[in-house]
Amino acid sequence: MISQFFTLYIKLFFLLTPFFVLTVFLSMTKGMELPEQRRIAIRATVAAIIIGLILYSVGNQIFATLGITLDAFRIGAGALLFLSAVQLVSGRVGPDTPEDDSDISVVPLAMPVTIGPATIGSLLILGAELHTTPAKLLGGVALVAAGCSVGVLLLLGPTVRRIVGKMGLSMLQKITGLVLSALSAQIMFTGIRNFLG
Repeated sequence: MISQFFTLYIKLFFLLTPFFVLTVFLSMTKGMELPEQRRIAIRATVAAIIIGLILYSVGNQIFATLGITLDAFRIGAGALLFLSAVQLVSGRVGPDTPEDDSDISVVPLAMPVTIGPATIGSLLILGAELHTTPAKLLGGVALVAAGCSVGVLLLLGPTVRRIVGKMGLSMLQKITGLVLSALSAQIMFTGIRNFLG
């Protein structure tokens, strides 16, 4: 049970692309006072967790309604996740900073930065794969824990930037991209194998 939770937690943590989220958060809140940065970090975290739990919970219903097989969705979501991983590694990804004073915590930080298209697909697949109630609850708790970990990382953002510097953040973002590329390959291979088998 603990090992299953830890496995789910690690997978979800990297699916939320924490270091990419951190670099976007730091660039979009540059020049803000620390209390304002913390308020945005907390709101973005809560919004991302709520959006993630909704997507995680309705995966089966979406597949049944649209008539999509889980394996077809695995292949599509895996391909999309791979494209996101390539963008992370190349460093050519990120929303434009809003020009007005609008709240950036929900859009774009919670969605689509933290919960992007590839993460949406992966959450739908994960929710559909876990069939028993205890497994679904365990996955939900792991998702909340992963979201809270990303939130803590955002709260510690200014400190992390001072410790690792801009180059260190870039390196962490690229490592996240490499992990996501391997995860996307595994998702696609599973879908293709099941589809052909």
